[in-house]
This record gives sequence, structure tokens and C-alpha cells, in this order.
Amino acid sequence: MLAISLTRLEREGMVGVEEEIPPQHPAWADTSLNLATALSVRGRVRWLGGGEVAASLTLEASLHRECRRCLEPMVEELRLEVFAVFAPASRGEDDDGEIRYFPAGAAELNLLGAVREEVILGTSPYPLCRPDCLGLCPHCGANRNFEPCSCSEGTADPRWQTLRALREQLERTNGSS
Repeated sequence: MLAISLTRLEREGMVGVEEEIPPQHPAWADTSLNLATALSVRGRVRWLGGGEVAASLTLEASLHRECRRCLEPMVEELRLEVFAVFAPASRGEDDDGEIRYFPAGAAELNLLGAVREEVILGTSPYPLCRPDCLGLCPHCGANRNFEPCSCSEGTADPRWQTLRALREQLERTNGSS
């Protein structure tokens, strides 16, 4: 899966990629990702000469997520445009992140590791069910998207009481001078 023959690529100059990585694939096993649909990988891989390869890919999937504010389950659409350059390890492994290396003398270039990395890095760390999500009430826990909350907006967090007292003391001191 996602293995490109380097001999074929050198001979043809370009190879199309159309693959589906299923949600239960082992590539997702040690991640927090929960794919709702297979990851669609579409694009082109080009031979650049000197053993270098460039991949231009579109990655698409739906993910089961939890809204950061209200904790409701949701499905998030993921669409990433990825461009990656690969070179044989014999060319030097400068770890600048711009070039990905594959074993010198390899017969195939496996794109799965790069695709997995891009999906992990391209997934929003703060998913929202909608941009105007009101979230949960910090006092009673009500989901303010669905039910009104009867808690007082002025209810103060007791952890800030010491700071409030200091501010009031400073205001009194500054006000009396």
C-alpha cells in the first residue's frame, strides 16, 4: 500500500497515486485519530533525477472527534494538500525536515509513513462542532448550545479571591492618597 516502484518511476518519470487507507489500518493504531472514513490519497509522484522523488498528494478523510468546548461528538472533514521531497539516504541526512530519506538502493518508496505524519500534524488540535459553540457552563456543566443556564454570570471563581482582595486593597490605598 502506497509503495511506489522506483525503477518504474525512473522509467516513466511520473506515476499517479490513488489509494484508500482504511480506518482500521495499523498505521493509525498508536495515534489518537479515529477515522470515520478511509483516508483517500490522490496525487502524483515524479522522478526528479539523481534519485530524488517529489510527491504532490491530496489527503481526504472524515474523523470522529469531540468538540473542545461542549464535548459533543462530531465528525470533522480533513483535506490536506501535501508536497514532499524524498532522497536516498546516501545523499546525506540533514535533519532540516525539508527532505525525507529512504534507504539507499531501495526498490520501492513507501509513502505511508509520510502520509501518516502529515495527517497527524494536519489534524486540528482544537476541534469545534461549530465556530460559535457556547460550550459547557463552568459552574453547572450545562451544554449552553442546547439549554439555558441559570447560573449567575457574576459567580466568581474562589481561587481568584486573594488576588481580588489585593486589588481592592491597592485601590483603597491609591484612592486615599
